[in-house]
Amino acid sequence: MTVRAGILGATGAVGQRLIQLLDPHPEFEIAALTASESSAGRPYREAAKWRIDVPIPDDVAELTVGRTDPDAVPDDVDIIFSSLPSSVGERVEPAFCEAGYVVSSNSSNARLDEDVPLTIPEVNPDHLDLIEVQRDRRGWEGALVKNPNCSTITMVPPLAAVDKAYGLDRVTVATLQAVSGAGYSGVTSMEIIDNALPHIGGEEKKMETESRKLLGTFDGAEVDWHGARVDASCNRIPTLDGHLENVWADTAGDATVEGVAAAMRQHPTLDLHSSPDQLVHVFEEPDRPQPRLDRNRENGMAVAVGGVQATDGGVQFNCLAHNTMRGAAGASVLNGELLLENGYV
Repeated sequence: MTVRAGILGATGAVGQRLIQLLDPHPEFEIAALTASESSAGRPYREAAKWRIDVPIPDDVAELTVGRTDPDAVPDDVDIIFSSLPSSVGERVEPAFCEAGYVVSSNSSNARLDEDVPLTIPEVNPDHLDLIEVQRDRRGWEGALVKNPNCSTITMVPPLAAVDKAYGLDRVTVATLQAVSGAGYSGVTSMEIIDNALPHIGGEEKKMETESRKLLGTFDGAEVDWHGARVDASCNRIPTLDGHLENVWADTAGDATVEGVAAAMRQHPTLDLHSSPDQLVHVFEEPDRPQPRLDRNRENGMAVAVGGVQATDGGVQFNCLAHNTMRGAAGASVLNGELLLENGYV
């Protein structure tokens, strides 16, 4: 039996990726699509300017796009996947939770709320039980679960492995982020061709805070954020997909290159449908990972690491993930699978 799913913001870039992942999914069935008022009431094939390099699924193409309102979504929908702009999500997502829907969201609003799980299933699956605190506090039957920012999700899995092996005192990261992270019209060609943009509004703050919540400890009532200091510098470069990041991690214990590489390779994965067989792939070659070569590893759901070097205080490495798959739509779907496995759906 499949779980009936709705997608909020279905015509956008991440919404299209959600359709790509959910249409053939063995556990979920796309039952409702919503978008802006200008798209509502139209068949999806007319409402969406499809930009994925596979055709629109035939059954989805004929679905009528609905309004982004709990009253406009069928009662028998069991889970909502949200890819709304945060300004819309902060208003709409709580309304869906109050109406009893479980929402797995990629939107940035509420990620740092004390009672909202911010989850990477292979890193902090126990944080999902913060839902019980959320329901008690907010008095709703639904639930709101978030996946982190696409740049945060790239570095946290390898950092979690380092933290478990040696402890983390401080993290410094410089990113080289793909243009798809800004959405289709987010960066114009005249801005980015033959160029790099050394600032992405709000991105540094997201990396510096979300990572500490993800690496924190949940005691059954609240999340105690990790004590490491995190400093980020975020840059946009003219690659289409795949965020590449240079990370320096000061460790509490004496880290070795061999030990760090082994800890990353051995970091556990999960037995969920979208889980990669190996979460972190570590290259020996100093010129890997590269976006064009490595972003699609394990259907875009793995993190690639290379250039591991010892430093005076710990270790330096480069990491890469597909920002719209592992970093956005795939992360939301994986959280949906975790919700299902844990009985919240």
